[in-house]
Amino acid sequence: MTLLQDVLDHARRLPGVREDFPFDFETLTLKVGGKIFLLTSLRADPVRLNLKCDPERALELRARYPDHVLPGYHMNKRHWNTLVLDGTLPRALVEELIDHSYARVLAGLPRRVRAALARGVEEGETE
Repeated sequence: MTLLQDVLDHARRLPGVREDFPFDFETLTLKVGGKIFLLTSLRADPVRLNLKCDPERALELRARYPDHVLPGYHMNKRHWNTLVLDGTLPRALVEELIDHSYARVLAGLPRRVRAALARGVEEGETE
């Protein structure tokens, strides 16, 4: 198993996650309720993830890990980080930041979409 595969397997376990390649065949996005919470290049070495993050926490992480937590590449630098996964960042932290990104995006979805996801039904599906 590769690091990228392990990271994606963790993210795929979250409720309602869907995968997409909206930009090209190299940039994988993971979405909840149609909104992106994780982006990654399937070819980057080392692995890089873009994740949504609370702005204050993003600054703290960038200060603590200046070479491994960067302002989000091609994203809103206030709300997104790019994690460089070369083995420096603790695995538990990476998984927690994936969960944090998912939770932030989920919290911004309309109530009806969150309710549908809580019931295990994707928006637009019938129960």
